[in-house]
Amino acid sequence: MAEQHSVEIRHLDLDFGAVKVLQDLNLDIHEGEFLVLLGSSGCGKSTLLNCIAGLLEPTDGQIFIKGRNVTWAEPSDRGIGMVFQSYALYPQMTVRGNLSFGLKNAKVPKAEIEKRVNRAAEILQIQPLLDRKPGALSGGQRQRVAIGRALVRDVDVFLFDEPLSNLDAKLRADLRVELKRLHQQLENTMIYVTHDQVEAMTLADRIAIMKGGQIMQLSTPDEIYNRPRNKYVADFIGSPSMNFLDGHLENHVFKRGDLVMPMTGYEFAAPKVADRKATIGIRPEHVITGELVQGAPVKSEILVDVVEPMGSDTLVWGNMGDRPFRLRMDGNARVKPGERLPIGIDPSRASLFDASDETRL
Repeated sequence: MAEQHSVEIRHLDLDFGAVKVLQDLNLDIHEGEFLVLLGSSGCGKSTLLNCIAGLLEPTDGQIFIKGRNVTWAEPSDRGIGMVFQSYALYPQMTVRGNLSFGLKNAKVPKAEIEKRVNRAAEILQIQPLLDRKPGALSGGQRQRVAIGRALVRDVDVFLFDEPLSNLDAKLRADLRVELKRLHQQLENTMIYVTHDQVEAMTLADRIAIMKGGQIMQLSTPDEIYNRPRNKYVADFIGSPSMNFLDGHLENHVFKRGDLVMPMTGYEFAAPKVADRKATIGIRPEHVITGELVQGAPVKSEILVDVVEPMGSDTLVWGNMGDRPFRLRMDGNARVKPGERLPIGIDPSRASLFDASDETRL
């Protein structure tokens, strides 16, 4: 049986005057899926979310939720709950009042309101806060209340617009786990906008990486990390970002000066790839160091420039010839600036891109 789509977006365009913000965008979101829209500022991710929510009217194209065309429907008629970056709570109302306000306006019976508010409070672990006002809550507690306000509406689709970006790093990590747990409990469709790749990789069933109003790649976190479709996606995902070396591909061997790398074990996108100018991408955490270099398929070295101890691991910034090169080593590694560090590379874990159009080879 074909997988049921919760949200379908067909040929969506949105123009602000002469500026094209979304361009012929198509996207199917599965029932119960956690989909993350990821990209840098101005890529169109929040605009797309606002179109799904009904807060922006597209220039062209259509939006379906649960098979129903909602392109011109009011936000309240779309079966969605939205959580924004700013908590937007009513300061004069208690938490209970904030959670129940929308339901009262919708003339939901009192007993049903109480049941939904108590259920949301239990799921989000905010029962002790129900009689407090927002001013007496921490940032994380306020964001939980904002999520609860969407939760009580009993909707098909939850929309999150960078809900954790105003929180400090530890709170962000804690709430990220709670959001994942919430999705596992509810099994509702969730669409989540962020520019934070850690949030995207940890939360998503699938990630849509956006650039210039278009989707560059839509796939699982694992696929995007290990098999980026183009150089932009490869560079965007990963911290520190991927190392890129320009060279030439001849008979499935990558060559750059003294670096000769037979692409043994590498899965090419097509069975036969013609000789051409190419760029190889190597993730810092995939660089082989220490005693394992001896057994590496390809050996080289870098000149160490800066060493950053991070506790669990050590980041090394150096140069391979005239190109900057980064790698991640064990936290116990002893390495100093100015040192020549032997390294190994496994071509099967690399990514190869066409030098002209930057697509994966």
